Amino acid sequence: MKTIGLIVNPIAGMGGSVGLKGTDGGMHTQALALGATPVAPQRARETLAHIRCRDAVAWLVAPGAMGADLIADFDVTYLVVGAIGEQTTGADTQRIAKLMLEAGADLLVFAGGDGTARDVCDALSTLPPYRRVPVVAIPAGVKVYSAAFALSPRAAAELVDAFVEGADIVEEEVLDIDEVAFRENRLDAQLYGHLLVPAAERFLQPGKVASSASPFVEENKRDIAASFVEAMEPETLYLLGPGTTVKAIADELALPKTLLGVDAVYAGAVVAADVNERAILDLLRRYPQRKIVVTPLGGNGFIFGRGNKQFTPEVIRQVGREHILVVGAEDKMRQLPGLRVDTGDAALDAALGGYIEVAVGYKRGRVMKVLIE
Repeated sequence: MKTIGLIVNPIAGMGGSVGLKGTDGGMHTQALALGATPVAPQRARETLAHIRCRDAVAWLVAPGAMGADLIADFDVTYLVVGAIGEQTTGADTQRIAKLMLEAGADLLVFAGGDGTARDVCDALSTLPPYRRVPVVAIPAGVKVYSAAFALSPRAAAELVDAFVEGADIVEEEVLDIDEVAFRENRLDAQLYGHLLVPAAERFLQPGKVASSASPFVEENKRDIAASFVEAMEPETLYLLGPGTTVKAIADELALPKTLLGVDAVYAGAVVAADVNERAILDLLRRYPQRKIVVTPLGGNGFIFGRGNKQFTPEVIRQVGREHILVVGAEDKMRQLPGLRVDTGDAALDAALGGYIEVAVGYKRGRVMKVLIE
């Protein structure tokens, strides 16, 4: 039997669909006011449902919404550890993680984003050097850039099984994302620390790689943008996702662009800036012809589910796979094994699988596969 601790950050990811850049610093209150609903509990539930080795695990779980509420639906042995108040914070994650470690946890499984990963990293830093406890990180936050995360909830289940079956462990990075800067349209990421994870690389998310600012890459982006603008269709709404390659399209149109948000362009003008899911769905009711424009995240190739959660499953379904346009600098595309999606809807992820063309230059495309792990 392995002893595994489970911690769910119940507010992680709530800001994504409503266009916020995270839930740190009490922002979950604003997310709730905007109509956000919890994300992390369902992501953790999906992981638990797909673990094959549940019978070989004794679970330590955080109370209430941080774990106990959902594990009660599974036929497993578990013990609730610690206590929490009505509202949870990162301090709860750190305190309960330490209690689980003191109780002999062999592995910590947590659902959250980069902020939760930092809290777990802090808790593990209190262990003596000779005790090495790995983690499985279920991606559930708005900001999920650290390499310690699984590719998806189902991939997290595979990592748990790999650990129970005796997999080796490896060290992966945890990033410190400045959320204030993130809200101000700047991505400021620094190395925060490292976490040990089961060595099953195909289920682990490669870390984000910063966009190159070389003259060649910048010229490549301008070529992509020029070609894209020439091919734009009249009477079509373009939903421009985050990223510098998509921003180059806005620059070519001489329009402002929210670098880390979604902007709506129609007839050569921005009709809505930094929109959330609700605003996008309203636009879709008004504009019958529409397209989504995205660029893969450098390093891991996600086109949905990392940094653009305003594109919810409902939005993607209404627009349709055939109206998703992918653009990416050629140098970045060469380094990717394929594209990835993690929308939170397994059926939609499967429907998005297969091959899709990526615009990589002036009237040049590269066919790439959307990998479904």
